[in-house]
Amino acid sequence: MSNALAARQKIRQDEIIAAARHCFRRHGFHGASMAQVASEAKLSVGQIYRYFANKDELVIAALQRRDERWMRWLRTEVERREDTGERLLALFSALKDWFGTADFRGCAFINTSGETGDPHDPVRLLAKAHKQKLFEYALELCQAHGTPDPERQAAQLLILIDGAITVALVMGDSTAADNAQCMAQTLLGL
Repeated sequence: MSNALAARQKIRQDEIIAAARHCFRRHGFHGASMAQVASEAKLSVGQIYRYFANKDELVIAALQRRDERWMRWLRTEVERREDTGERLLALFSALKDWFGTADFRGCAFINTSGETGDPHDPVRLLAKAHKQKLFEYALELCQAHGTPDPERQAAQLLILIDGAITVALVMGDSTAADNAQCMAQTLLGL
């Protein structure tokens, strides 16, 4: 395959994934049909199947892209702070900014896990891997700050993060990130 053809295919895949992510945000992973994704991408369903064998493969590609972008965004937001304690609290400042965006629909990984009952489903495993990365990042921040029990505190921060995301989405509570940040301050003695 030529480099030009490979580049065009990559662009087309990116366009399909972007259209799918848009549909999945609006309708859910199970609720969005391939016809809706095709319409959003301005392609036929058959054209999408040239790039993705089935809907599950497309869901996984969309979630992988979300994982990469979301973790990169979070790291960028947090690491703007120089002080290690401020970085820990910046986890929640970043969430607050995200909750205030017009396209906030909660965590794609929590949402899709709620749609998938089988804990061994590839989509559910991908959601678990994302949460593991988030835990590992919180652990990295706790270790850098020198917290007394970094693994335990990283696990607690993960609960605060996911709790804030869920409360912001379900309750429409614009103070969820502030409340979680206040709890993190107490937890970490900051």
